[in-house]
Amino acid sequence: MFPEGFLWGASTAANQVEGGWDEGGKGVSVIDVQASGPRGREVTDGIVPGRLYTSHKAADFYHHYKEDIALFGEMGLKAYRMSIAWTRIFPRGDESTPNEAGLAFYDAVFDELHKYGIEPVVTISHYEPPYELSKQGGWANREMIGHYLRYCSAIFRRYKGKVKYWLTFNEINCAQVKFGVMTAAGINCNFWDEQNTEQLRYQALHHQFLASAQAVALGRGIDPDFKFGCMLASMLNYPLTCHPDDVLLAQQTNQLKYLFCGDVMIRGRYPNYIRRYFRENGIRIETQPGDDAILTGGTVDFCALSYYMTYCTGHDRSAEKVAGNLLEGLRNPYLQASEFGWQIDPAGLRCLLNQLYDRWQLPLMIVENGLGAKDTVEDGRVHDAYRIAYLREHIKALDAAVSEDGVPVLGYMPWSALDLIALSTGSIDKRYGFIYVDVDSEGRGSYARIPKDSFYWYKKVIEANGSELD
Repeated sequence: MFPEGFLWGASTAANQVEGGWDEGGKGVSVIDVQASGPRGREVTDGIVPGRLYTSHKAADFYHHYKEDIALFGEMGLKAYRMSIAWTRIFPRGDESTPNEAGLAFYDAVFDELHKYGIEPVVTISHYEPPYELSKQGGWANREMIGHYLRYCSAIFRRYKGKVKYWLTFNEINCAQVKFGVMTAAGINCNFWDEQNTEQLRYQALHHQFLASAQAVALGRGIDPDFKFGCMLASMLNYPLTCHPDDVLLAQQTNQLKYLFCGDVMIRGRYPNYIRRYFRENGIRIETQPGDDAILTGGTVDFCALSYYMTYCTGHDRSAEKVAGNLLEGLRNPYLQASEFGWQIDPAGLRCLLNQLYDRWQLPLMIVENGLGAKDTVEDGRVHDAYRIAYLREHIKALDAAVSEDGVPVLGYMPWSALDLIALSTGSIDKRYGFIYVDVDSEGRGSYARIPKDSFYWYKKVIEANGSELD
């Protein structure tokens, strides 16, 4: 059984669901200039006429939020993990005063959520820094910290009393990944550009660490009831074999890919293993006096995470590879995979939750977990038994971690509340939602909402507080 007050919910992100990209005074974000292309999303020089930008309308939550939140209420959600679009509040990112229309929009969203008793869990920056700031170096430019803190101050003061849980950055460790240079680090270049280096990405990440820590300190001064979390993309790797070299490699891979960011944001300092990695790879982070004190003074209250799959790692160069969630690893022969090749590993979630709590002794929150599939509508219904099976087994693993292992988990918010635009491709072919949105990857459709079979199943799970999963 799950504890009383457990936050059963679901998740989305503004840049993937909201639309209304140029309405209400909103400015251009780094996602708004990522057009559909033959290799996935392609960064363009501003908005190019004739190119397709699927995020511009996305699932059109901007115009459907009342209808959507009513469906969330019908599903019984206790929490909704969402994000605020930075450029709705500061269109260019460097203004001195916020955009009132943008602030008012989220006032309306939060009021509607509270009307149904739904707790908002808000990501401050979810892969969409202002495009104008990206042209000035994005997070590789230390001046970005001041712009971010001005944005934080505006939303903390405006939504005091309406929002309790804040995540400073979505999947902050993805700033380490080449794909994350534009989306996470807000630097105006493509995946394959020569300037997309580890040196650049780790410098940007250092500035994000400082910004997060200062935002936490700022927020606590505005409202002591605020709770702040880091948010990590979990990239759990098993050793491919029991050879000690594979075991060591798996440990080092996990340290680098996700534990490092958590160590900095929770312990307030850079761990020794990352300093070794910097030395070995010629990475030199530019710092200023006082940076260490900033990190120490702004540690978070809990750790949020996304969890979709696990990988293996080892020294066998001939081993079969698999890809998923922005990374590539080795295939685990003991796991099944989704139709998109993502390995399905419910037991890995229990393993991960125990690992993170043993390491940090902080409450955890799952804010993404789900199955992407090509859903179809048949006689006005979407029969997604495959999604129900995936979620059922992961909730069972979560229950074991909470009930048997004693891991404190604040909530479970699968990806996603409704169908949305994929981050990497900009398409909607791979759907995750409990609610089907009638639109294709070219933006054609009625945008009608259809609750899937998983919607009604999850409603029963929430009503039973997880005690009836079959």
